[in-house]
Amino acid sequence: MDNQTFLNEFILIGLSGYPKLEIIFFALILVMYLIILMGNGVLMLASIFDSRLHTPMYFFLGNLSFLDICYTSSSVPSTLVSLISKKRNISFSGCAVQMFLGFAMGSTECLLLGMMAFDRYVAICNPLRYPIIMNKLVYVLMAALSWLSGGVNSIVQTVLAMRLPFCQNNIINHFLCEILAVLKLACADISLNITTLTLSNMIFLVLPLLIIFFSYMFILYTILRMNSATGRRKAFSTCSAHLTVVIIFYGTIFFMYAKPKSQEMPGEKPMQASEGLISVFYGVVTPMLNPIIYSLRNKDVQVAVRYLLSRRALNQ
Repeated sequence: MDNQTFLNEFILIGLSGYPKLEIIFFALILVMYLIILMGNGVLMLASIFDSRLHTPMYFFLGNLSFLDICYTSSSVPSTLVSLISKKRNISFSGCAVQMFLGFAMGSTECLLLGMMAFDRYVAICNPLRYPIIMNKLVYVLMAALSWLSGGVNSIVQTVLAMRLPFCQNNIINHFLCEILAVLKLACADISLNITTLTLSNMIFLVLPLLIIFFSYMFILYTILRMNSATGRRKAFSTCSAHLTVVIIFYGTIFFMYAKPKSQEMPGEKPMQASEGLISVFYGVVTPMLNPIIYSLRNKDVQVAVRYLLSRRALNQ
């Protein structure tokens, strides 16, 4: 084999060994993607055009909806094309862009969920100081910091991964150019990549999770001290949607990224296929569920969405 270190393209295997499943997955992913675009699009527009939703919580929610649209749009269309047309190759630069966008969106979402938990903590535990602490400048800077940090983290991880030599080993046992799947192809030492990934996990997974955990501990303590049953129910209702999203998000992302794997062992193809399916779940099902969860659990969102849809119907 020629000892070539630079590749022009990668081959994404995906479900090539299961042709009957490809048609089923194409239909499911297409329907889910359309729901993602409609659900998150309506939620994002509602948070922009309805003045009743011009609060920190809904500002973060609008960012989350925009992020979900960007994340799925960076990966789902190419996945659909590969499933229906059997075109499984992706250029080296295309793979790098897909890896960057996926990692940036994932890192940013972790931070946004942590920011949203802190916002709920201030709103419930310090309601009188809430307008002062969470003023517009503060929550806009918090969101901007989340996007900037996620982008910088993704640039570092993508550059470190794509600078590696691959020695013509260009077959990725995955649906996407996912960073761990690409690292398995490298024919060089990847200890630096594993170290930076572990550090990234600590900053973008563990740290926001600690913020969420302690925020909800204080929230629970405050709620249990409330004398009014109505007040307790209202406080629980404002947090339940966010907490549900956090559980789904972290449940899937920890499965994929909490323990980076550097070596590919023989006979692990069934396990790799299952990891790919979990990745699809994380990349498609979670963004699809976010607007549904917030719409079902939040009356303000329901009212805003109905108002937005009725206004568009009248304009037509």
